Amino acid sequence: MHNCLFCKIASHEIPAEILYEDEQIIAFKDISPQAPVHFLVVPKRHIANLMELTPADNALIGHIVFCAQKIAKNQGCEEKGARFVFNCKQHGGQTVGHVHLHTLGKRNLEWPPG
Repeated sequence: MHNCLFCKIASHEIPAEILYEDEQIIAFKDISPQAPVHFLVVPKRHIANLMELTPADNALIGHIVFCAQKIAKNQGCEEKGARFVFNCKQHGGQTVGHVHLHTLGKRNLEWPPG
């Protein structure tokens, strides 16, 4: 998508602190971290939000979650855990119109989140 921030990061038009990348996804540190570990895992293909997923996206979403878990372990979150969050649309708190998984760790996270 032409004006999508995450599409531009995925195509390396905009710099980011990349933690992992393969042919399907890119993972990078959040520019406004809410925890000592806070990164996003983003599909390179533009999907605006979770409500647009189709059955064909099952493997992609599984890959996103598995890679987030792997990166979280590498960032030192294996012992005490982490939070893995997909925000969706306005009421879900989504601020960038491209599916992305937030992973936060290395601090105690309350529930419900304010």
